[in-house]
Amino acid sequence: MRPVTRQDPDPQERHLEERAELLPEERSAGSVDPRAQAAAVLEESQDRTEHPDPDESTQSGRRRSEDTA
Repeated sequence: MRPVTRQDPDPQERHLEERAELLPEERSAGSVDPRAQAAAVLEESQDRTEHPDPDESTQSGRRRSEDTA
């Protein structure tokens, strides 16, 4: 007989739930829908990861090792 195991929640769902827990600054500012706010933040973050800013002069530009002092 196989032991009964609890399945872990979907990683994306777990991440959404974790992000929906408001930070103190967010709590003080208030949020009508923390879950929707979390979904928007995570979607924007994923988009920035998949499509980085091509303008290397911005803060999001990546440095190469030879660019450092």
